[in-house]
Amino acid sequence: MTGEWDCARKVMKKRQLGKSGLEVSALGLGCMGMSFSYGPPKDKSDMISLLRSAVDRGITFFDTAEVYGPFTNEELLGEALAPVRDRVVIATKFGFDTRVDPRSVTGSGPVLNSRPEHIKEVAEASLRRLRTDVIDLFYQHRVDPDVPIEDVAEAVKDLIREGKVRYFGLSEAGIKTIERAHAVLPVAAVQNEYSLWFRRPEEGLLQTLERLGIGLVSYSPLGRGFLTGTISPTTTFDENDFRRSLPRFTAEAMKANQALIFLIQKISAQKKSTPARIALAWLLAQKPWIVPIPGTTKLTRLDENIGAVSLELSPEDLREINAAAAQIPVEGDRYPETVENMTGR
Repeated sequence: MTGEWDCARKVMKKRQLGKSGLEVSALGLGCMGMSFSYGPPKDKSDMISLLRSAVDRGITFFDTAEVYGPFTNEELLGEALAPVRDRVVIATKFGFDTRVDPRSVTGSGPVLNSRPEHIKEVAEASLRRLRTDVIDLFYQHRVDPDVPIEDVAEAVKDLIREGKVRYFGLSEAGIKTIERAHAVLPVAAVQNEYSLWFRRPEEGLLQTLERLGIGLVSYSPLGRGFLTGTISPTTTFDENDFRRSLPRFTAEAMKANQALIFLIQKISAQKKSTPARIALAWLLAQKPWIVPIPGTTKLTRLDENIGAVSLELSPEDLREINAAAAQIPVEGDRYPETVENMTGR
């Protein structure tokens, strides 16, 4: 096992998030599913072991948020990563009103709150839960239309001056909002869904980030598990799994979207690899400042994902994948309308 870990360290390349100077492992780890959204919370001791194994394998970039749980995911990371805090980069998020349980909200969706005083309260609470004196990357989770983005950037700038935050990020923000925020405080990274089955960032976002020198952190790079080929139209999800509410995970949509899975499986067979590695390698090949953060709760999947970093796709491979994927329309919205309306502001 030790030799396997040493090998992982050697192949785990580093990437810069844009021109910010923030260096992270080429592949990060999305931690939400350990505590929230994908069925019941996983066993705490198992997840601590998984997080520390990720560090042993060269992962240095970990993504969480106060709303995951709420709060329990940050607490998990705080306990697991405290012994290796100097070796890792922790990203967390503000922007929801956690006095309102997001799981209990219906109709209008979760409640946003990015008032400057609330941002500072969240930072203090996150620092305590994460058992650290600085948050490496502090994202606005969703843009709050009631608070000017300039005010948000100024609040984070204050936290940076105080040494409580290192870098500023935005999640699922619109291009104009990114530009306005960046004019006040450099945005190190934008977190956005991006994968072979959600390619909207190619319609202006990637170009904007490249122009401004901002990194892209790609969440759900495996399509919430769908691109691994392990989910079929007959798959049933736990009652606590939020995929039950997503239009793209209806049986009809999954059936229609199997064509994309067949394409990825064909390429993976040709490369003697796996669909997950192909999907991640494709994403890594798009831009050198893109860092995917696939989530997992299983060590075998973590190792599978890490293998994508050393998988090289040639320009011909990429042309073949892109040409074939362009012929496959993806069916189903990614979020219910109330949640989708919170993106791209």
